[in-house]
Amino acid sequence: MLDQLLEKFGLKYEELKPAEKETLNTWMSALEKGQIDLTKVRTYINAMKDGVEQELTKSDVGAKQDLFLKARLRNYMLLDAFLSTPERAKQQLENALMGMTGKGMK
Repeated sequence: MLDQLLEKFGLKYEELKPAEKETLNTWMSALEKGQIDLTKVRTYINAMKDGVEQELTKSDVGAKQDLFLKARLRNYMLLDAFLSTPERAKQQLENALMGMTGKGMK
């Protein structure tokens, strides 16, 4: 099942980074056991945010990769906010929209 899933996205298990493999294995194990819950989703999102933050701190990140990583980080932040409180989710959504439009709130 894992190989089929990765193949859909043009990925191979061997090409994944160690942290990505660990996260993927954890999620596959949880899927097989039917044990995905909100806490695990939030843990996963935080792990993915940490990974993106690590990539952003590298000095050899090009402008295109930098933009891509920042977009991913923003998405993870938004997801995390939605899983938290409604007020925080609303604020993160507003921040994301402001970032897309370049305009402040009225």
